[in-house]
Amino acid sequence: MTLARAGARFAITYRTNAPSDAVVQAMAAAFSHAPLAVTLDATVEADVVDMVQQVTGRFGAIDILVNNVGGLIRRSTIKDMSFSLWREVMAVNLDSTFLVTHHALPHLARGHGRIINVASLAARNGGHAGATAYAASKAALFGFTRGLAKEVAPLGITVNALAPASSKPHRSTTRSRPRRRRLPRSAPSRSGAPADRRMSPERCSGSRPTQRPSSPVQ
Repeated sequence: MTLARAGARFAITYRTNAPSDAVVQAMAAAFSHAPLAVTLDATVEADVVDMVQQVTGRFGAIDILVNNVGGLIRRSTIKDMSFSLWREVMAVNLDSTFLVTHHALPHLARGHGRIINVASLAARNGGHAGATAYAASKAALFGFTRGLAKEVAPLGITVNALAPASSKPHRSTTRSRPRRRRLPRSAPSRSGAPADRRMSPERCSGSRPTQRPSSPVQ
């Protein structure tokens, strides 16, 4: 809603469940325009190319890219997991982020573009039983975020990762009490290198200013 009030226009993607007319109408009323809804299998490069063409054809340059495609697929221990399931988990959670970012980057606004990768708390604690592959794929997003942040910092584009936990306690990836601690920096942010720290989604998206414009966070 903060972005909507600032005049942002939205494109949303879905694979199988199209947004209902009621949802589209509600978003149109809240955002003062109807969002662009695009069918997308983000693991298929041709679909990603087509999606980016539709979005840029409607809106021009992309200001904010949110990579939110992902899923557990199904729980399995590594001992029992087939290679095909492992590859599917990696494709949905990691390949999709690469493909969308790769094809969207040429259209990201220079000087103020934002990329937000949605990871998971499982990336830090290994996840709950049967979620090792999922945790590994989300942990890879942290490395992807840090590396990409350094690549695009000279263009004025920032890259951040969010690591939400489950909203349902009984399905949470951890049962331990949360601990607050200061996250160490991986490199000085003034040089354009990433620094790990906590930051609100508003600052990630650029709707709230920050003094460190190239710091991916977890």
